[in-house]
Amino acid sequence: MIKNTLILLFILLSYSPQGLFAQAGNMLEIQQAEVLLGARGFERLIGDVKMKHQNSLIYCDSAHFYRAENMAKLFGNVRIIDQKDPVTTTSRYAEYDGNTRVAKLRNKVVFKNESTTLYTDFLDYNRATGIANYFNDGKVVDSTNVLTSENGEYETALEKITFTDKVDLVNPDYTLKTDFLIYRTIPKTAETVSITNIISKDGNKLNAQKGSFYDTENKIFTFYEGDAESETSRVSAETLYYDEGKNYYEGKVNVSVYNKEREVEIFGEEGKYWEERKYSEVYGNALVRKYFESDTLYMIADTLISQDHELAEQRHLLAFNKVQLMKADLYGVADSMAYIYADSTIHLYQDPVLWNNKSQITADSIHFVIANENIETAFLKQKAFVITKDTLNNFNQIKGRRMTGNFLDGKMSKLDVEGNGESLYFDLLNDSTLRGVNKLLCARILMYFTDGNISKINHLIKPEGSFTPPHIMKEELKKLEGFVWREEEKPTMEIINAWRKPKERDPDRFDFFNEPNVVIPAPTDEEIQKALLEKQKK
Repeated sequence: MIKNTLILLFILLSYSPQGLFAQAGNMLEIQQAEVLLGARGFERLIGDVKMKHQNSLIYCDSAHFYRAENMAKLFGNVRIIDQKDPVTTTSRYAEYDGNTRVAKLRNKVVFKNESTTLYTDFLDYNRATGIANYFNDGKVVDSTNVLTSENGEYETALEKITFTDKVDLVNPDYTLKTDFLIYRTIPKTAETVSITNIISKDGNKLNAQKGSFYDTENKIFTFYEGDAESETSRVSAETLYYDEGKNYYEGKVNVSVYNKEREVEIFGEEGKYWEERKYSEVYGNALVRKYFESDTLYMIADTLISQDHELAEQRHLLAFNKVQLMKADLYGVADSMAYIYADSTIHLYQDPVLWNNKSQITADSIHFVIANENIETAFLKQKAFVITKDTLNNFNQIKGRRMTGNFLDGKMSKLDVEGNGESLYFDLLNDSTLRGVNKLLCARILMYFTDGNISKINHLIKPEGSFTPPHIMKEELKKLEGFVWREEEKPTMEIINAWRKPKERDPDRFDFFNEPNVVIPAPTDEEIQKALLEKQKK
């Protein structure tokens, strides 16, 4: 009876411009309540309360309506439904200001915009701007992701949410942690501007020191000063792109690709890596480091291509243009190179030169075997020429069509020359007195070395020789045809470092997963705008 009487009273009074229900477009309107009580400074509405403000319907269990201020305090089962926009909010308590169109919702707040839902206990929603701000923790859930942070701003017109302070983004495939994140709810993309750590369900890590872009539905990532690490590899670059669907990485500036199983790391200015194929290409002042237990093989070139594989015979490393390599007492230059993992052989092509201890080796092509971290055997094809320096800086020389060199503890121990063999070596007494020079022609020659010096020579097929003592030795007799001493081309660490000095990983960089108790201050508005502008320029 009371309810019916009140409804009738509301209808009668609505015709009065000075009545309880103002008709001004900006005024809060009471549409329904079971009990209406007058109180000092406000009207108290009790039971099944319904109010209206412009396009919004407001429901609650009870309300205090401050007519003069055009404001209401809402208690219990609060719901605000926008009849034009797809926004609905619920809470235990709210304050709604009709003048500013701001709703302050508290306790068990649920803010729903189509398929995106925000949960928090403290939310201020400005209906005029369509912007909702939460503080003291909030959670956003959509069909793909769950995002949490201490503070956030939801711009509904732009379908954009800005999360700040202890931000987590979680989906079935990845967990992301950072301190500032912009999330676009329609394409479901996330952008960060500072330190970002991501870990996949398989334990793979993706990190950025200067921000990232993450397409959460298509699983496409861009990291700035980023790296990606799996059980078998690590890829890093100043700008790193990763497409999970294609298992493809692409890096620009200070690129590094590290194969943990083979202990090989490749550096360059631009790189591409196909994870499923275990295939990588690196361009621009490329450098490779092959790590051994007690030594490292360095190699530089314009382009490096690496192919890993389950089958040993399918694994290789290729280098093109301006190849230089260095390892302990082994040095080499060539136009191109191939390293075959199956038998640990290195092939050098097009005007190759190899230096080992006191020896210089040249041929049309050279390939050599590394065993126990040292060169074991070298094979020289066509126009083979070996030069060694003795203790008096004379050049002992041997040339032929083909040669096979054997090494012991990284030093040449034997040289087998086949076809058109010629040798010229200086006969020394006690390594200090020159007795003369021997020159021999022979179809096959075996030469033996001790500590890099010739100790014995065997001429096996029809040798022809001559001996010239020092007092009648002319300069032209000291060199075989084709002799060129090329020591100035020998690689050095200075040359390697000048070609490319790899940017080393910072051991003190921040990792949210490993240091969860450390809090990094969120960037200022100025820093955020600067970072976004820099990215747009790129």
